[in-house]
Amino acid sequence: MFKMSMNEKDAPILVAINGPLKGERWPLDRPLVMGRESGCDVVIPDRQVSRYHARLTPGSKGVVLEDLGSKNGTHYNGNLLSGQVVLQDGDTLQIAVAQEFQFLSSDATMPLDSEPMRGSRLMLDMRARQVWVNQKQMNPPLSAQQFQLLWVLYQNVGKVVTRQELVSAVWGDEQSAGVTDQALDALIRRLRDRLTSIDPDYSYIVTVRGHGMMLENPTTD
Repeated sequence: MFKMSMNEKDAPILVAINGPLKGERWPLDRPLVMGRESGCDVVIPDRQVSRYHARLTPGSKGVVLEDLGSKNGTHYNGNLLSGQVVLQDGDTLQIAVAQEFQFLSSDATMPLDSEPMRGSRLMLDMRARQVWVNQKQMNPPLSAQQFQLLWVLYQNVGKVVTRQELVSAVWGDEQSAGVTDQALDALIRRLRDRLTSIDPDYSYIVTVRGHGMMLENPTTD
């Protein structure tokens, strides 16, 4: 792991979310080679990891992920990687079955006026993409879409957010026209399931029929 300098603070970030490196992070202001070899930029101490397993390369189009001919493969958002892919904010990558990472783009920073609501039953940290439910950290973390949906509601706690506003926030304005009601409902259902799996005694996401969705977030006892 290398240190982050002042000119690296706005670079995209690679965060280790599961595995032996959990909690560590690396700014992606230069190419990073991941593998078992001690000379790699990100050393993963596991025999299932190849000596030089995968590489991340920042460029004008974004950060490119590629497998380096590893024995046990690299997975991208749950799928075996073949060829190269440009990472998007919130994407996950897994090196063999040993280490899981999440990619955070440079604009994935928490606004100064959006600190986690300390003392609330539900707390979010945008910068680290972490969620606490009734004082328990959610693990594994939410998918990128689930987190974005919850983040929009979290920023507007107690207020109704229309379905179209949610679709635009999660899928983006350009793709929102092709998103069906069923797709949004399925995403909301999966998010509710994740929340209730930790705190089954409280319903956080409330449907306001004919208007949209609202987040209720009381203080902890």
